[in-house]
Amino acid sequence: MQYIELKENLKDFTVFSLADIKAIDSVFHRRRLNEWQDKGYIKKIIRGYYVFSDIEINENALFEIANRIYSPSYISFEMALSYYGLIPEAVYGVTSAATRRTYRFKTFAGEFLYRSVKPGLFFGYNIAGDDKKRFKIACPEKAILDYFYMHPAIKEASDFIDLRINRKVFMEVVSLKKLKILLRKFRQKSLNKRIRNFMEFIRHA
Repeated sequence: MQYIELKENLKDFTVFSLADIKAIDSVFHRRRLNEWQDKGYIKKIIRGYYVFSDIEINENALFEIANRIYSPSYISFEMALSYYGLIPEAVYGVTSAATRRTYRFKTFAGEFLYRSVKPGLFFGYNIAGDDKKRFKIACPEKAILDYFYMHPAIKEASDFIDLRINRKVFMEVVSLKKLKILLRKFRQKSLNKRIRNFMEFIRHA
């Protein structure tokens, strides 16, 4: 397969793998990937996953890449909170929830951090993005719960202040009913108590 054929066949792919190529050309040899990297046609994200060098690496592309290179996973924690405008700071690295072990990838496109959650907690995400870039991201309520679940030391007013949650945005984008429904699925008394304390803090912030 020539490079121009690869580009045409995978033109709608944000990130592609050797398996994607072999689905088109079963006898393709991976040494061609090394040749195309040397020529600057493609760039390696991690072993086995590549992007075309002329791709625009925007937020949607980063999120789609994050979903793909370590699956199953969805964007959550700090990155999702920032995405919804719940926290003011820009987040360093794309944070995701995954059913596999906690892992971190440092790539030319950025850093991808995956935090392990139990398979039973792998829920509460939506498909977002645009017509070309689609990705899985926690809904606002699940992003909050994931964050608290992963940070058990956050439990009192001073901790909540440090989070710098935007109360106005919180009241606009978070469904309290949905938050309670998702919280019950965690089946964790300590988390229930901390979320109750947090909600009391938000009401009086």
